Amino acid sequence: MKPGRWMSCCGDLGGQSLTMSTAADDEGVPGGRGEPAQQQGGEAAGGRLPSKLSASSFTPGWTKVSCPCCASERVEPLVRVRLGPKVVPETKRWLIKLIGAPQKDGGAGLLAHPGEDATGNIIMLSAPRCTLLRATEELGLCKIYNNNEMEAFAYNDRDNFRDSDNMEVFLTLAERQYIIKYELDGLRAQKDLRIPGMPDSRTLQKRDNIWQKLGQAGVIVDTFPLHNPGKLKDLGESWYSGNQLVQPLDKVNEYFGSSVAFYFSFLDFYTWSLLPPAILGLFIAYFSREVQREMLQSVSGSQQEEAQDEPEPLISGHMLQAVFSMLWSTVVIEMWKRRSSSLSYHWGTLNLAERFAEPRPGFHGDLGVNPVTGRVEPLFPEWKRDLRMALVSVPVVGLFLGLVVLGMMCFYWAEARVQWLHKDWNSMISQTFLYVPSVLHIVYTNMLANLYRTVANSLTEYENHREQSAYDNHLTGKILVFTFFNNFAVLFHIAFFKQDVPLLRKRLASLLIISQLVNQVTEVVIPFLVDRFISAPHRSESEDDPEEDKFRNQGTLPTFPGLFAEYIELLVQFGYLSLFSCVFPLTAVLLLLNNLTEIRSDAYKICKLFRKPFCPPVASMGVWKVAFEVLSFVSVVSNAWLLLLSPRLQKMSQEAGMSSSNLLMGAVMVEHVLIVAKVIIAALIPDEPDWIRKKREHIEYTSMQALRQQFYGPNSINLKVQLRATSQGLCSGFNHLLTAKQPARPQRERPRSQHLLQHVAAVVLSQRQDLGLVL
Repeated sequence: MKPGRWMSCCGDLGGQSLTMSTAADDEGVPGGRGEPAQQQGGEAAGGRLPSKLSASSFTPGWTKVSCPCCASERVEPLVRVRLGPKVVPETKRWLIKLIGAPQKDGGAGLLAHPGEDATGNIIMLSAPRCTLLRATEELGLCKIYNNNEMEAFAYNDRDNFRDSDNMEVFLTLAERQYIIKYELDGLRAQKDLRIPGMPDSRTLQKRDNIWQKLGQAGVIVDTFPLHNPGKLKDLGESWYSGNQLVQPLDKVNEYFGSSVAFYFSFLDFYTWSLLPPAILGLFIAYFSREVQREMLQSVSGSQQEEAQDEPEPLISGHMLQAVFSMLWSTVVIEMWKRRSSSLSYHWGTLNLAERFAEPRPGFHGDLGVNPVTGRVEPLFPEWKRDLRMALVSVPVVGLFLGLVVLGMMCFYWAEARVQWLHKDWNSMISQTFLYVPSVLHIVYTNMLANLYRTVANSLTEYENHREQSAYDNHLTGKILVFTFFNNFAVLFHIAFFKQDVPLLRKRLASLLIISQLVNQVTEVVIPFLVDRFISAPHRSESEDDPEEDKFRNQGTLPTFPGLFAEYIELLVQFGYLSLFSCVFPLTAVLLLLNNLTEIRSDAYKICKLFRKPFCPPVASMGVWKVAFEVLSFVSVVSNAWLLLLSPRLQKMSQEAGMSSSNLLMGAVMVEHVLIVAKVIIAALIPDEPDWIRKKREHIEYTSMQALRQQFYGPNSINLKVQLRATSQGLCSGFNHLLTAKQPARPQRERPRSQHLLQHVAAVVLSQRQDLGLVL
């Protein structure tokens, strides 16, 4: 590297900022894409940058902004783009022009810098003020108004929002970086064009996703946000390096984004919520002789004789733990909803915009006119997607569920063998062998889960969903079905078919201990060792190294795998505790100890072992909240039937002369009573605090008032005419589409399309009425 060249065009990078350089006049983007934001000619021989950049050097620095209010001498590099090894300088120059071109001309409206070497393989990206503010409004983010209240941001009212002239304060680092990705993903070819410097076969069709096509063509290898070393060090010291018991969630949201912050907030909330069941479990394990005897029996593998003279309390520890688990799971989920709504308001994501989504990057199909948007884009028949799911996805998922059953059968066979061996040998060695089947089965289920996750991604990609949300929902659904079956099927079978409570207790203890150890090793220890002894020596750096070398070193880190596996781990934990903890009261204690280290290990992992991820703004945990609610409901049924199998209840029913049918009827009645109690508790705890509800309604009201003011304002005549013409045109278009024959489309698809069009037409008509339009 040549530090003089990079530093001369970057200036002082103590705050990781670059000095803005001016550029020459614009020139057209190849292929008629519109006007770029900077002249890219005038390079030195060989495409190298001179040692100094100035207004008269005509060398490529940061692209020129088209808006005077966005001009600044300090530009913070936020995102790094790595190009393919075969990309020629002509292609790089065209790409920089495309990125810097104004949005009205088909560009991204961003700031681009070619790096130290104009012929190199990196492009540094940032974003001007106007692009950031417009995207803030499009995303539906809320910001602090001049009256110190959170309001939905409006670009036309930007001057009345606090710190709207300082983007580093107004928007978090994660929001600024995500907006760059948002703009890049939104690049669409306005007409057919050829990529300069590439073979003629590499062409962009109209409405193609440019960034996706460039990735498929090998022009773009990866795009990732850059770490800010100063902020990252400060975050680490207040997060995982010190002895703090409280997580700096606001700093996490500022640096990594709300999706990561919501995960760590839930992990923190759930961990401290384990204190009550952990204390109760310790209390029961210490004072209940019945529980002590059963736990000793599970560990030793031998039957312990009951002392006949021991007084037995009316309510056993199992009964108390079961009822508490059912009520605890309900209260925890309802209280988390309230905390989640408070955080979404505090982080400005309470009013995220819902809009008709663009096709996701991986979506493909035959080009056609979308009947809703009227745009030319890839179309894929719904019946083909359904056919793929029915003939491919469902059988493959069923195959993996069959592998789960096969593993369960092998576990039972091995369990019977070691039990017979222990009875024959009756030694310490044979007693140790009692846990071997459980350990092997846990390893088998973990390996199967990792394999299935890869297969589920491939299946969902093959189904070819148009929206990213649909892709995520189908993928999550596949993973949740398999996870529930893989982790809980053997426990349910032991409890309700074999009705072997000692085996269930031993199996649960093995899962809690072995699974947590395996997770810690695979998620933290192995990545740390790989980073420390394999990757780190190749990216050693000092404070005097050029900034571009530090940026390149970040590219050697592996990509962050996402939070999917982390949520799955918490979901399985929650299932063990809420479904089966009544047979092993120390479940919450083990989970609490694990999670206290999990918080710090996950924080260290995302800060040090992986690249920084792009994190979209979110208002909650999304589908994971529903998954936890489902487990909370199933816990009522599970604990009610486990109570039915408890030795104390069986003994009491025999002494009272109750038949098995009467006992079963009593269990069903208790189950229904507990379900009603659970519903009542959920109804008594609102999903959001009253002050949040009022704030949300106020935001919605002010947004409508702003729209009305814009409509009835001094410049509203053209808007009224445009809205009237647009709405009438849409309605006539909808009527035409609803009545037109569609011979090429299967009959089974038409009701769904008609329903969607009718829904959109109703929305347009309702909006016309809300705006006071006179038809």
